[in-house]
Amino acid sequence: MVAAPFDRRAVLAALGALTVTPQVAFAKDYIDLEWTDLIPEGQPVIPPVIQELIQHNGPSLADQQPPSHGVRTEWNGEIVRLPGFIVPIEYSGTGVTAFILVPFVGACVHVPPPPANQLVFVTTQTPYETAGLFEAVNVVGMFGTASMSTQLADIAYALSADHIEPF
Repeated sequence: MVAAPFDRRAVLAALGALTVTPQVAFAKDYIDLEWTDLIPEGQPVIPPVIQELIQHNGPSLADQQPPSHGVRTEWNGEIVRLPGFIVPIEYSGTGVTAFILVPFVGACVHVPPPPANQLVFVTTQTPYETAGLFEAVNVVGMFGTASMSTQLADIAYALSADHIEPF
């Protein structure tokens, strides 16, 4: 059996190409966040069990948003990725262009909103064709603290979305 000739030029060309490839192509270009990351250390998290209790105790409790206990600022101006569910606020055509990103299905719609530091107001230049309130998404974009109120809830964070995709 004769071995195939070793093509040294092809190997050197491939290695040379790797040195000119931008390093960013090999690195993740965003910070992965979880909802618990948004709560300041030592502050209470409202577990889903309490949300269920509020839901089953009638409409008088359904409109009450628990108080927020501060925000975290270390990701201000950073590109982050955060999973969640869409509560639409504004549309362009059939796509949503502004929405509240919430940590669980039904937040702000069927159950009371979570504290403000568990809500993110998202805007996007490119309308996102959502599959509905039960669709989990990942949102990537510039993140920061914000203080705003909508008809549904007070919100402590904002995200300018560059990319939205199904989770």
